[in-house]
Amino acid sequence: MNIFERDLDINPANYQPLSPVGFLERSAMLYPNKVAIIHGDRRITYSEYLNNAKRLASALTSKGIKKGSTVSIMATNIPAFLDAHFGVPMTGATLNSLNTRLDAEGLAFILDHAETDILITDTCFSPIVESALKLSENQPMVIDVDDPMNTTGGERIGEIEYEDFISTGDVGYNERHINDEWQAISLNYTSGTTGDPKGVVYSHRGAYLTAMGNMVTWPMTIDSVYLWTLPMFHCNGWCFPWSVAAQAATHVCLRQFDVATVTNLMAEHNVTNFCGAAIILNALVNACEEVKAKMPASIKVLTGGAPPPPAVIEGMEKLGFEVTHVYGLTEVYGPSVVCQWKTEWNGESSDNRARLKARQGIRYLTQENVDVLNPETMESVPADGETMGEIMFRGNATMKGYLKNSETTEAAFAGGWFHSGDIAVKHPDGYLEIRDRSKDIIISGGENISSVELESVIYQHPAVLEAAAVAKPDDKWGETPCAFVELKPDAIATEQEIIAFCRDNIAHFKCPKTVVFGALPKTSTGKIQKFILRDRAKSL
Repeated sequence: MNIFERDLDINPANYQPLSPVGFLERSAMLYPNKVAIIHGDRRITYSEYLNNAKRLASALTSKGIKKGSTVSIMATNIPAFLDAHFGVPMTGATLNSLNTRLDAEGLAFILDHAETDILITDTCFSPIVESALKLSENQPMVIDVDDPMNTTGGERIGEIEYEDFISTGDVGYNERHINDEWQAISLNYTSGTTGDPKGVVYSHRGAYLTAMGNMVTWPMTIDSVYLWTLPMFHCNGWCFPWSVAAQAATHVCLRQFDVATVTNLMAEHNVTNFCGAAIILNALVNACEEVKAKMPASIKVLTGGAPPPPAVIEGMEKLGFEVTHVYGLTEVYGPSVVCQWKTEWNGESSDNRARLKARQGIRYLTQENVDVLNPETMESVPADGETMGEIMFRGNATMKGYLKNSETTEAAFAGGWFHSGDIAVKHPDGYLEIRDRSKDIIISGGENISSVELESVIYQHPAVLEAAAVAKPDDKWGETPCAFVELKPDAIATEQEIIAFCRDNIAHFKCPKTVVFGALPKTSTGKIQKFILRDRAKSL
């Protein structure tokens, strides 16, 4: 034993597990009367925010929620969702944020696979949740959130309403159930390349580091106002529920994205920051002139998901927004790579600046390593902007693994790196740029769509002989599903019929926007050549 290990042991005084849960308590102590959350006419201070989270934790504990339990939530971007990001992990349990765009079958699969103990659900989703519960073998306790800002209806289907439930909790709740930073804090499902979603497990340590990484990469202050245009179910809102609270900034809730509503909120609340996929930016760029005239200048935008077209970035900057491009996956807590701006680029033309910003960039400070490797040799590719390889990650801001799926976890971590499946080049300045996706994932409006899942639905149509789905570039959505279909001899089907069939059997956002009929190109062994179909889709 060397001198730096002798009598220098870990003890409670010099070691506590890292967790973002403590961020809220600190901000509430510093700024108890500052507005933490704005939701319509409602104003929630930081002391009230902390009390709500503690009451939620206390009420959940009284229902048997503890370490190893799963609390799922199906909600829009409302205060209860922000409460859950602190109240659920306070109990030691794991928060599972459900994708609000999934169909009943997808939700039922998750409720069963996650072994959900309690489900908190926004009443606007009652019909789809009720259908999912009928399909699910697991029957969790259901808590309704009857949000006054909900204008789309929906009946209560649970045992108790959210506000009534947390009113049974104790604001003095101070139990400590986070005793290991490797403990699970959240569970997020990603479709990946197969039909059934994979459960990505986050640790307290990883969430803490990513939240800190957001703050270093894209700083906010106590005067910052963050607008929730990004769904909180996306990688726990890219960890921004924790980042915003840590900086004692103000959350502005948003139930549903609408250009006019967003613009009005920006002006009314002096919004300084928001996140979103390229589709959000594109909607703002293409808004009518009357709406554009209301947009405040100098709002900071963090964009990710499908790579934003340079033209969209250029359009946003002309409107006065300051755009920062980030890249990541569910498995790395959302943003893990940033196209960090360099002052020497200021003199570039507007279109060249947009092209530079459209690259993925370099690793977050809190991610130990991100590189483009040859997946066969596991060696770093030359930084020549031409040699392609696979983007791989390693570090503490990488998932624990896939829930109850050891084989897929082992494959994803082969060679000591997380394999993203994204094909990219590395430029001489070290910045990464995606060139293709090895797993044929279609990213539409920031949502991952499995081509395999879509193809399996199309194959069910009685007129279809063979089918393949690929991404078709789209100015609005980034990408949309394009289906290539070969019909059975003498069979007849139209594009509208195929699309309608898909909409009856799968979540609408996963359905093809375009259907092309004809023979599919194949290799000598009968494998469909998707690279040819992708080229065809690009030329449509």
